Amino acid sequence: MDWSAVWERVRDDVLGTQAPPTEAGGWLALGLALVAVVLPSAWRWTRRAVTIAHEGAHALAAVLSGRRLAGIRVHADASGLTLSRGRPTGPGMVATAAAGYVGPALLGLGAAYLLHERRALLVLWLTVLLLALVLAWTRNGHGLLAVALTLALVLGVTWWGQPRAQSLLAHAGTWFLLLGAPRTVWELQVERRRTRGRTSDADVLARLTRVPGLAWVGLFGLVCLLCLGAGARWLLPGDLLVGPLG
Repeated sequence: MDWSAVWERVRDDVLGTQAPPTEAGGWLALGLALVAVVLPSAWRWTRRAVTIAHEGAHALAAVLSGRRLAGIRVHADASGLTLSRGRPTGPGMVATAAAGYVGPALLGLGAAYLLHERRALLVLWLTVLLLALVLAWTRNGHGLLAVALTLALVLGVTWWGQPRAQSLLAHAGTWFLLLGAPRTVWELQVERRRTRGRTSDADVLARLTRVPGLAWVGLFGLVCLLCLGAGARWLLPGDLLVGPLG
């Protein structure tokens, strides 16, 4: 394989701009994401993608705050776990615990901005990079399979897909993160009320900060909804949200 040609191709993709989708393509991307998030039979499978982003956000926060990453797990029930070593209390642990539920929304917001700037291939290559990093730290069989399949899909479309397919995947994936993040926060609170458990991120943060778990859930939800609103302004086809002036 000519690695110099591969590098030149990736460099051109990352630095270049691509045509935005047609209006029909933009609505199709939103529709696919809505089906993936709203339809229970679809969400049962697609939720793993949000879990991968969730655990990746935990891992990134752990590394940036000086903790030592020990591994990531994605389970068959679409739950996940990120293990890191360091002080059991303090700002680093708070940042690590807080990153999970807002991580997918923030990733979606960043991707929405890049798509607004016509950088669909940059979004896809960054996704490939992040998935590869998560794969390297995944420590269970189901997680390896889930991350590897997601990585193969994104890499395949990025390298071999037609421009329309690449644009559709970038936009649909971004919408999926923006829409899926608030749903996981809602599911978090439903699970907390049902089990009264003390192992969720919100309850861990409550013990670390003495701020009630419900307040953390509310903060997660607020961040996710703000990201969804801001991202929608960049992604919605046409001028639905921002009409003509004058």
